[in-house]
Amino acid sequence: MSQRIAPFSNHLPVRIRFGEGVALELAAVAAEHGARRALVLLDDGLERVNPPVGELLAALEGAGIEVVRWPKRPGEPRSADVDAAAAMLSESAAEIVVAVGGGSVIDTAKAARLCAQLGLTFPEFLDSGREFPLPAVPLVAMPTTAGTGSEVSGGAVVTDERSGIKFGIANPNLRADHALVDPLLTHSVPAGITAFSGLDAIAQAIAGMVAKTRTPIGDAIALEAIRLGGRSLVFVYRDGADAAARSEMACASLLAGLTMNISDCAAEHSLGQAIGSCFEAPHGLTIGLVLAETLERERRFVPGQLERVADALGAPADGSGDGSRAVTAVRELLRELEFPVLGSLGVGEDDLDQLARLAGEDFFITQSPQPWSPAEIRGAFAAALALQAR
Repeated sequence: MSQRIAPFSNHLPVRIRFGEGVALELAAVAAEHGARRALVLLDDGLERVNPPVGELLAALEGAGIEVVRWPKRPGEPRSADVDAAAAMLSESAAEIVVAVGGGSVIDTAKAARLCAQLGLTFPEFLDSGREFPLPAVPLVAMPTTAGTGSEVSGGAVVTDERSGIKFGIANPNLRADHALVDPLLTHSVPAGITAFSGLDAIAQAIAGMVAKTRTPIGDAIALEAIRLGGRSLVFVYRDGADAAARSEMACASLLAGLTMNISDCAAEHSLGQAIGSCFEAPHGLTIGLVLAETLERERRFVPGQLERVADALGAPADGSGDGSRAVTAVRELLRELEFPVLGSLGVGEDDLDQLARLAGEDFFITQSPQPWSPAEIRGAFAAALALQAR
């Protein structure tokens, strides 16, 4: 039966270049902006393990552009990282910012560019009126993992070290100006990180199908992200040299990032970020630990949307129509990825109340199709904790 489409609007002003070898176009992008000095944020030690990164930086310097490197320490972005990178941007007088790395590096670059322009530390920004002016310096995002889609999103997640809580900030002016998505940059990613980041991309795309802010444009992009990611992630996890699977995962991540901007994330990110605030763990890992449990609850409210997700994941039809196929398919994917369980982080029964409180205070859970009760949040954590293995 036909239904009226609810009004919606989208604006995603990010110039995207995708494909093997596009990383070497960085110098041309810098030239477009007349930049002669670039601040390059990258994972510490990345050039040693990822030869294409060294090649793209050499090409940038070969074009006569001075490169000021800022290596980011391992781990999720913290306020001290943002403050140090912002200080380097101000001191270097760089005319363009380049972020080469995973979502942590790209998020750090977004927040640092903002704070440098405002003349605020990240904690000071959180305490302020949170203005997002038009950026004064262009930002180029070049992902080396296939996960967050941060290269095209207007959000950044940073831990405020005063409280230990992860804060998400979002605004169209936070986005990068250019996204150069080169699958070759992802070939050096180890299997574990490949699984965590790839699962995050698929989770973001599924969330875009579930969130109450979903739109037809978001659905279309999300379903392609789910289709590509669902069929390629296990292959690239098992064989990191699989160029075709790497390419599909890079595209799936890009599309998932767009989905998150067009629609939003939902409860899985609130529960995952609560885990990340209490236990040191990669973002994609924390999301995967609770993805199936949150979807088990959400399918009661959006079974039709999750049936479409199941189709995109290639799940066989069973005539149920209740969205359970999608949950089963996600559980099978987690099993094939040998994904850890919540208890492996040292989470215990005594931690569930605090985790539930943090998740309930997070923005993303408000984007679920129906409000979550405190008991439902705790129940999802408890169900994840009860798993001994995938």
